[in-house]
Amino acid sequence: MTLSKNKIKYIHSLELKKSRNTEKAFLAEGHKLVGDLLGHFHCRLLVATDKWFMNNRELQSTDIDEMLIVSEEELSRASLLKTPQQVLAIFDQPEYSMDTSIINRSLCLALDGVQDPGNLGSIIRLADWFGIEDVFCTPQTADIYNPKAVQATMGGIAHVRIHYVSLLDLIHSIKPETPIYGTFLNGENIYKENLSMNGLIVMGNEGNGISGEVSHLINKRLYIPNYPNGRETAESLNVAIATAIVCAEFRRRIPSL
Repeated sequence: MTLSKNKIKYIHSLELKKSRNTEKAFLAEGHKLVGDLLGHFHCRLLVATDKWFMNNRELQSTDIDEMLIVSEEELSRASLLKTPQQVLAIFDQPEYSMDTSIINRSLCLALDGVQDPGNLGSIIRLADWFGIEDVFCTPQTADIYNPKAVQATMGGIAHVRIHYVSLLDLIHSIKPETPIYGTFLNGENIYKENLSMNGLIVMGNEGNGISGEVSHLINKRLYIPNYPNGRETAESLNVAIATAIVCAEFRRRIPSL
């Protein structure tokens, strides 16, 4: 079966958030990413070269509605990547139930307006690496199903539940004694503060940091110090890098989690 113009149009439409929301679907490309997602999400369409199918027979027994063998030229017409990687697939967006009590007993992340899809995807990849299974995002945060965000997760999207919520409502819904962490330039040195086994770590927008409304609800203000103290440096860290430092410090202190 050939890759029709309508199929290519459908694949390309998923670059737009409106289409992704309507279809409740997302696009993934590349051998590793598609291989990681098959078996975790229902696959509507898998398009790949004959070489990919020959080398990945075991993946073809998973839940796939339609499979198409195409030439590399056909794949390049369908792909959103500059350099197509033998396979692309369209998956259903998962629907997760949200249990906010998880924050009372484990460590979770919250993203307050992270706008760059690459940063968002990298943070989901980090959450996966550090065993953080739930990430709560404001509606102003980039769409995790943006193809660039999906690519940047490097498969982490299969192991992390992403929820889009009002952070104000979320924080108000959990126990008052639950620690709510955030990073600020006037916070306390993260390397000297007591860190808990549970709670919510809030990371802010690339340019503006954590919004004023949310910052008022944070009861544990942290700061990542530069080195050496007082040396002139860049104004701030990239949000994904800052998230990596914070998560690594939590897990270093509490390795048994």
